[in-house]
Amino acid sequence: MEIKKDIQIKKFCFYGFFKNLKFFEPYLFIYFIRNGLSFLEIGILFSLKEIIIYTFEIPSGIIADYYGKKNELKMCFIMYIFSFLLFFIGHNFFILTIAMILFGLGEAFRSGTHKAMIYEYLEQNNIFHLKSRVYGYTRSYSKIGSAISSFLAIAIALNLKHYHTIFLFSILPYLIDFILVNSYDESLNGRVETEISLKKFIMLMKTQLKSIVSNKKLNNIVINSSVYASVYSVIKDYIQPIIVAFLLLTITDTVYDIDQLTKIILGVLYGTFSIGSVIVSRYSYKANKYISSKKIMDFTFIALGGILILISFSIKYNSIVVLLIIYFIIFVSEDFRKPHFIAITGDYMKKEERATVMSYNSQMKSTLMIVMSPLVGFVADKFSINMMFLILGILILFIVFTVFVFRNNKGEDNG
Repeated sequence: MEIKKDIQIKKFCFYGFFKNLKFFEPYLFIYFIRNGLSFLEIGILFSLKEIIIYTFEIPSGIIADYYGKKNELKMCFIMYIFSFLLFFIGHNFFILTIAMILFGLGEAFRSGTHKAMIYEYLEQNNIFHLKSRVYGYTRSYSKIGSAISSFLAIAIALNLKHYHTIFLFSILPYLIDFILVNSYDESLNGRVETEISLKKFIMLMKTQLKSIVSNKKLNNIVINSSVYASVYSVIKDYIQPIIVAFLLLTITDTVYDIDQLTKIILGVLYGTFSIGSVIVSRYSYKANKYISSKKIMDFTFIALGGILILISFSIKYNSIVVLLIIYFIIFVSEDFRKPHFIAITGDYMKKEERATVMSYNSQMKSTLMIVMSPLVGFVADKFSINMMFLILGILILFIVFTVFVFRNNKGEDNG
């Protein structure tokens, strides 16, 4: 089968493309700051989102596996749209809190479900062995969406008086995705249970979790993925205002004011880096010619600690070039790792627990972010952002040498 010509795989690609047309994304952190929020309050909002994801992640995976993946995905897009409407009207912490809760619910119901549908389709068509390549290919379309979104966001933001208006533009692509998901073949819904029973649901959840937690190889790769992803998610937006501040100091001759320059800089950064993510994601599978997916996951995790420490010194000594290079590496690293995570977990988990496993991975990430987001915000407020990166980098290296090295010494091989 030629994956580039397959109609359903094209639908998978365009799902990711429209999902990533988040015109607000380059400006979310700045949007919160302009609303008068402190770093601690911003951390609390992100932490709250992760609490919602944590609470509903596993139940959402069970719902997807047993009551229909298409049904759940359509529900998540409805939640996203309502959250965007609240972000648009939100001018105080309370409304932003409700918006973030709805956004978290959308994330919980979406995460893992679409990946499980891709697994299902590959298996139905006897091309399951191509899972890393297919996922990397579909994910590259997501990053194309991110790149286009970032560049379009510049044009949109420059013609808006207020940042909150940009949330309205994010509603349209999510409406398109709702229609697109609805067009998926019913065989991908994977609906098993036709009758909703709370007792049966709880029993299914216990069975699923027991099976997943007892799988040591699966758990090890999930821990690797979730720790890395949580740190990545927490720190990537903190670099934004620093880079903007550095670049604004170097730009002296311009017709734009500071607010317009900020919009342009953030849009160009996200757009350019997303192009890098397209390339990295699409060709990530080729690395397996030289190194296993398991080693790629381990090596990139170890590198993260050193990168965070390097960020700290780059900020301290105002090295904008080094900071830009590091930010690019961090930005694309998750897209390089994801196809390998999909390849490994695809071999370790059972068919009937795929959405649940992906939700379990997201829940573990959320658990870590619930703790880290406000803590990182507090450290940044109390001391400095560069000190925050230094502490986090040391913590990552500590995890490496006390957990992963210990496991390797036991001779455990996860493939």
